[in-house]
Amino acid sequence: MEEKVTQAVEVLVSCFRRGGTLLVCGNGGSAADSAHITGELVKGFLKKRPLSKELQEKIGADWGKDLQQGLPCVDLTANGALISAVSNDIEGASVYAQQVTAYGRKGDVIIGISTSGNAENVCRALIVARAQGLTTIGMTGAGGGRIAELCDILLNVPETETYKVQELHLPLYHQICMRVEEALFER
Repeated sequence: MEEKVTQAVEVLVSCFRRGGTLLVCGNGGSAADSAHITGELVKGFLKKRPLSKELQEKIGADWGKDLQQGLPCVDLTANGALISAVSNDIEGASVYAQQVTAYGRKGDVIIGISTSGNAENVCRALIVARAQGLTTIGMTGAGGGRIAELCDILLNVPETETYKVQELHLPLYHQICMRVEEALFER
C-alpha cells in the first residue's frame, strides 16, 4: 500500500505544481470523506500556509493576514442545486460525471471513493475522467469492485464491511494530504 500511496502523492503534487485541479467524489459516507479531503487541501492542514506579503498588501484588509494558500480541489458532492438539477434533467447516477465534463481538464486528477468499489455514480465519474485525460485514483475496500478497472492508482484497504473500510480510508487520505502539503509548502 505504501507504494500506491507514494504514487498518489506524486501524481497530486505534479498536478498542483502544473496548476491543475483535484476533483473528489464519493457515495454515501464516502461523500463526507470527499468533503473532508477538500477541507484539508483548500486551506492549511498541518501548516498555516500564509499568503505572500505582497498578496496580503494587495488585499489591504486586516483579515487578509489570516487567509491561507490553498490547493484547487473541488468536492463534487457539495453543490446541492447542481446535483438536484442533474438528477432531474439528466439522471441521478450521472451527477458526478456531468461535473467532471465541466471541471476536468487533461492532467487533472480525480479521487473516487466507494467502500464496495461499485457505486455507479463514482464509476461514471471515473469513466468520464479517463475519457478526458485525468489521472484516476480510487479508494475502495478489499476487492476494489468495478472501480479497480477504472483507476490508474487503486487504494483498496483490506476490509469489506462499510464502516471498517471508511475507518481505514481516513488515515490513508490524511497521510496523502499531509505528504502533499509537506511537498508544496515550506512551513
